[in-house]
Amino acid sequence: MASKKRRFGRVRKLPSGRFQARYPGPDGVDHPAPFTFATKKEADRWLTLKEAEITRDGWWDPHAGEVLFRDYAEEWMPQRDLSEKTTRTYEDLLRLHLNPTFGGMMIKDITEADVRKWRAARLRRKTGKGQVPKAYRLMRAILNTAVSDRLIRENPCRIKGADKEDSEERPVLSVAEVFKVADAIKPRYRALVLLATFGHLRWGELAGLRRRYLDLERRTVSVQWTVVDVGQLVEGKPKSRAGRRSVPLPELIIDELRRHLDEYAAPGPNGYVFVGVKGNPLRRSNFTPYWAKACEAVGLVGVHFHDLRHTGNTYAAEAGASLRELMNRMGHSSSRAAMVYLHARDEHAREVADRLGERAGEELKKGQKEGEQTEEGDGAADDGDSASGT
Repeated sequence: MASKKRRFGRVRKLPSGRFQARYPGPDGVDHPAPFTFATKKEADRWLTLKEAEITRDGWWDPHAGEVLFRDYAEEWMPQRDLSEKTTRTYEDLLRLHLNPTFGGMMIKDITEADVRKWRAARLRRKTGKGQVPKAYRLMRAILNTAVSDRLIRENPCRIKGADKEDSEERPVLSVAEVFKVADAIKPRYRALVLLATFGHLRWGELAGLRRRYLDLERRTVSVQWTVVDVGQLVEGKPKSRAGRRSVPLPELIIDELRRHLDEYAAPGPNGYVFVGVKGNPLRRSNFTPYWAKACEAVGLVGVHFHDLRHTGNTYAAEAGASLRELMNRMGHSSSRAAMVYLHARDEHAREVADRLGERAGEELKKGQKEGEQTEEGDGAADDGDSASGT
């Protein structure tokens, strides 16, 4: 008796004795199953499941993801509105961390197990471990686009916590330490140290600051441009709208800033506020030796220039800045970073609460002691009255 004809797909026996299943795709192409089967029954079952999958989830071209990760990433980069600094960072992450493992793989073949093995191997290395979360986030972003392009069904970057950087706790300088460093550094960089701390500015924002954006009468600094060093100095706008901001400054540093403008800043409203010894735009590589020497002179070990911004953010939180105020001062559109400083402020608040409790406890004990002495005095008076009444 002839076998019943299938409604979806077809099965044929191969010369090897195994069975092949094929089905018609909406693209008009006959697609084979990715593997063969030991029995016709297994091949029939696979076609049944494939038909149900297409009905439920829609058809997925099995050849769509047949593109090398290296090639897809190379096409992905120019499609993003990236700054030159970010572009350079991504290129380095791809070259040093991702392409050596995934560059020659088809994106459809990359599995979660592959990503786990890659991450584990990278974290076992003595160097470059700090770049692994960044590389993982980049790979996840690239493959998220591949999902949107319907090249793969799901992103294999699904490792919980793999995108988190285990950053060491950075130091917070005391106000006295900030001014000690400012006193010890080359005079033309004294105001740079103070503005980085009390204005919460990043290095690139300080390097790109022009005279017309520093209003000492209103005590504000306006961040509109940044300068990044990518082999050459490139001026551009902050990465986000939140990065373009106006920051109120404390009276404490205004005279120092005024003195700096008079003695060291480039002339004219468009002149850079901070320039090098020869009057050229500020380069971090030229500044670093001065910073290192100043820190050594005052006994500060392992303190980075960026720690000044971290220190200033902590000061603002302890002074009572709200979450929104911290975000504005820091130039962040997300509350995540600002919450770190509110946590620091909570710690400070607990210290205040502890001191308050200690003081209240001392006064309570003092009051109880005075009450006991009064009761003893009243008792002695009673005894005297009793004696006089006899």
